[in-house]
Amino acid sequence: MAISMKDLDPAFHGAGQKDGLEIWRIENFKPVLLSESSHGKFFTGDSYIILKTTALKSRALHHDIHFWLGRDTSQDEAGTAAIKTVELDAVLKGRAVQYREVQGRETEKFLSYFKPCIIPQAGGVASGFKHAEAEEHETRLYVCKGKHVVHVEFVRSSLNHDDVFILDTESKIFQFNGSKSSIQERAKALEVVQYIKDTYHDGKCEIASIEDGKLMADAESGEFWALFGGFAPLPRKTATDDTQSIDALSTKLFGVSDGNPEAIDAESLTKELLDTNKCYLLDCGLEIYTWMGKNTSLDDRKSASRAAEELLQSGDRPNTHIIRVMEGFETVLFRSKFDSWPQAVEAKESEDGRGKVAEMLKRQGVDVKGLTKEEDPAKEDTEPNIDCTGDLQVWRVDGEGKTLLSDPDDSKLFSGDCYIFQYTYPGEMGDEYLIGTWFGKQSVQEDMSSATTQASKMVEKMKFLPTQARIYEGNEPIDFFSIFQSLIVFKGGRSDGYKKYIAEKELPDDTHSEEGLALFRVQGTGPENMQAIQVEAVASSLNSSYCYILHDASSVFTWFGINTSADDQELADRFVDLIKPDVQSSRTQKEGVELEQFWDLLGGKSKYPSKKVTEIYNFDQDDLMTEEIFILDCHSNIFVWVGQEIISKHRKDALSIGEKFIERDCLLENLSPRTTLYIVTEGGEPMYFTRFFKWDSNKSAMHGNSFQRRLAMIKNGGKPVPDKAKRRPPASIARSAAGSEKPQRSRSVSASNDRPRSRGRSPAFSAIAANFENKNTRNLSTPPPAVEKLIQKPGTSDSTQSTNSTSVGSNLMPRSVKGNLGASDKEDSMSSIQEDGKEDEGDDDEGLPTYPYERLTILSMDPIKEIDVTRREAYLSTEEFNNKFEMTRKAFYKLPLWKQNKIKMKLQLF
Repeated sequence: MAISMKDLDPAFHGAGQKDGLEIWRIENFKPVLLSESSHGKFFTGDSYIILKTTALKSRALHHDIHFWLGRDTSQDEAGTAAIKTVELDAVLKGRAVQYREVQGRETEKFLSYFKPCIIPQAGGVASGFKHAEAEEHETRLYVCKGKHVVHVEFVRSSLNHDDVFILDTESKIFQFNGSKSSIQERAKALEVVQYIKDTYHDGKCEIASIEDGKLMADAESGEFWALFGGFAPLPRKTATDDTQSIDALSTKLFGVSDGNPEAIDAESLTKELLDTNKCYLLDCGLEIYTWMGKNTSLDDRKSASRAAEELLQSGDRPNTHIIRVMEGFETVLFRSKFDSWPQAVEAKESEDGRGKVAEMLKRQGVDVKGLTKEEDPAKEDTEPNIDCTGDLQVWRVDGEGKTLLSDPDDSKLFSGDCYIFQYTYPGEMGDEYLIGTWFGKQSVQEDMSSATTQASKMVEKMKFLPTQARIYEGNEPIDFFSIFQSLIVFKGGRSDGYKKYIAEKELPDDTHSEEGLALFRVQGTGPENMQAIQVEAVASSLNSSYCYILHDASSVFTWFGINTSADDQELADRFVDLIKPDVQSSRTQKEGVELEQFWDLLGGKSKYPSKKVTEIYNFDQDDLMTEEIFILDCHSNIFVWVGQEIISKHRKDALSIGEKFIERDCLLENLSPRTTLYIVTEGGEPMYFTRFFKWDSNKSAMHGNSFQRRLAMIKNGGKPVPDKAKRRPPASIARSAAGSEKPQRSRSVSASNDRPRSRGRSPAFSAIAANFENKNTRNLSTPPPAVEKLIQKPGTSDSTQSTNSTSVGSNLMPRSVKGNLGASDKEDSMSSIQEDGKEDEGDDDEGLPTYPYERLTILSMDPIKEIDVTRREAYLSTEEFNNKFEMTRKAFYKLPLWKQNKIKMKLQLF
């Protein structure tokens, strides 16, 4: 039903025309557009409408609408936001998905627009009271729950051992880490600390990290607990209504008539229950969907929205979200709630206005190409590039001959056989031909050679007019699947060559039989492109992202993974008729509620891949946590990023993780099995990986866990902390610490005739080594100290270390220098060089002549003679020495990470 623009709020005119965010605040029951400087600033007494417009690669625009309700917003204001959201969707021609957001329980998609968090402030405009003035700082306590930051009462009883808390005072921000909180939670909370520091303190305040259980071990802990009136044991976290699950609620469908929801009784949910002239509510427990038919009026849609709000308020369901979808633009999650949903047909936006303009210009002789809407280019990537209405003939190769397969069997291939197919299809200049070979994974070499020879002869016989193809099982192109349409791949084989091979090798014959036990994985995009692949009939072959067919002699089961859609399930039902045509019906098994008989056929229940791939919205480099593994899907390339803190056992699984991601096509992108796969280790990211981020190489070169890194960055003004060149103590100090009574001279002296000289370290060697020395590693050129602590025992703490010092394992790891040396760094480096070369008698390098670098190298054609060849660098000028040192340092960081670490380890031995 057409909707007049007169019925829509003028504040929305022109909305959603470019990529980005647009935000309106409800003021006096009218939407008022906010400036970009106000984005991310929310007040508890207000309601807002947020439009996120995303420009796709196809140049089409995708829209998500969120209406956010503050904790103190009035009921009338919240209702206005809900109704105005419907009007904004109408401006966008009903193509947007709409989300209801409540303060403290926002969706992850909404929070991704405002990283790292939103912290609503007290106050409001339309609710009748003014925004809180920021003249005097108010101490506030926040709790970080995942990506949500919630303001809680500033009392000790608000703290617990499970969460991370932030106490914002006038002069210092404290982060309290519960003993049961994870490193990732602590690291994410530090992003919030940085946000509070920059937003509410102008970047000028101190940061303190407090560890749960440290009591009064340091001054900062004492200061923190003093703000709560002193230390006292914390209460255990108790279960609340917020943590109670409502997943168990059954899915119910309601029809909305005159604003009143009426339950619809049906044995199963199907799309046929939805009338295009009406609106419906689908209550799924954690979500309430409002489905609006294309032919509904604006008033009908507003009434349905009010009904959804009333349904939500009728029960105690604070975690439930309301999502609105328009007919033809249903989300995958919405369609998956139905037992039956036909193959989706892409809905196209109305082109009435644009078409009229195009027709008018066309009459005037104007080229209107590009003015009218064209097909989505992104969809063309998954479309076949061959006419699928042609004739197909398939032969099974058997030795030197071949057998033509009849119609129902020409799309049933066996993994142990080879096949030749000829496809004739209409072309621009008449019929065109494709002759190809398909090699099963279990096929024998003799059949493969024979198939190739026979196919070549067929091409030659047709005067080389056909195109010839060679295709392997598991690497089929989409054109191949489109030609066969309903393809079934069975285990085993029927050719004499395969039977002879398994007999010689004494292998069991696992060729499929209708009377035997078999399990098939169903995949594809629709009836014209669907495949059923036989897999091992064991529980570990299942995957939550697919549908399966299991049969024995007398029964058939269809199993639907929890991550599958109604379209996937429809394909499985179609294949039942092809695999077991004599069976009247199959027994449907939904993941999680299977019958015991189903598991008995599979030999018992066991683990199988069940994790759902979760997309990280609006990702950036800070989302890469060093304790985890991430997958970057670029479609043409797949990157598996492995953090430095991943244990070695899981690090070895990186390749298999990437391969499984491609094999299972988790995001349903029709990934090629031969998609390029990269394994990237933190600290060694190549440019073709970092180009997808706003990359700071200093961040990836830091050591320690995520929490320790971000704490160091915050204390350094939000910038990665460069490792300064570590300064070795003067020789006299080192010897004094060892308790030596007399200065010990170096055992090696130079060959100079003027005066005895210390060989020791050369200046260049000292400068390089100073960057990689570990304070726990003894320099073997000096006597050992009287006592040296090699490994810190668990539970002990050095009084000189901060509360959040790097772990023992991290301290023993060589640290790399990040960024260029500043002026102070260069002074430290040069100071250590000079001190290292000094003797107790006051020897130094003053007075030595300087020479060009070219004459000091061992390959020089005109070398300088009568110099200490072990200390060539001492004869360089200060400027040239600094230049060569900088060049050496840069060359070092261009080396692979493993080679850098190897050099560091060698340097630490001197």
